[in-house]
Amino acid sequence: MTSDTTLWLARHGQTEWSRSGRHTGTTDLPLLPEGVEAARKLADRLDGQRFGLVLTSPLARARTTAELAGFAEAEVTPDLVEWNYGAYEGLTTVQIRERVPDWTVWSDGVPDGETADDVAHRVDRVIARARDGGGATLVFGHGHCLRALTARWLGQPVAEGRLYRLDTATVSTLGYERETPVILRWNA
Repeated sequence: MTSDTTLWLARHGQTEWSRSGRHTGTTDLPLLPEGVEAARKLADRLDGQRFGLVLTSPLARARTTAELAGFAEAEVTPDLVEWNYGAYEGLTTVQIRERVPDWTVWSDGVPDGETADDVAHRVDRVIARARDGGGATLVFGHGHCLRALTARWLGQPVAEGRLYRLDTATVSTLGYERETPVILRWNA
């Protein structure tokens, strides 16, 4: 790791479920037309940046976003797949809270899905690759996964990802203030 190490996060464009607030883990939904357009616009925001490593989730919404942003050669890694919501897949937070009041994925987890520790192990591997490589790494992924990755970059437990709202088709950058991991840019 060097002080010039940066980790760029690109969240996929909008899908039907991201628009309606449904938890979309492993369901492989396509981008909506407006999601396609927003993904194309990421190319302008990333133009001129040089990346030593470009990774993407294997899910179509992230891979398509990478391609439309000009990174068709992105390496597919299962470590960037969205949080597995198990029994809560496709449900909104409001629907889940009808059964489990005050539920959040960050503190309560999901039945038959991944735990915060499971997600931490995956995103820690992505962070290690970025830090080992030095320079700039770009990843294409999903809301909760990238928020968990941000928390781990900052040395926090995954649950602190609740503090980092991440919109679709945005670019955020993690880096260093001297030797301290920081957020350099968020939701751009």
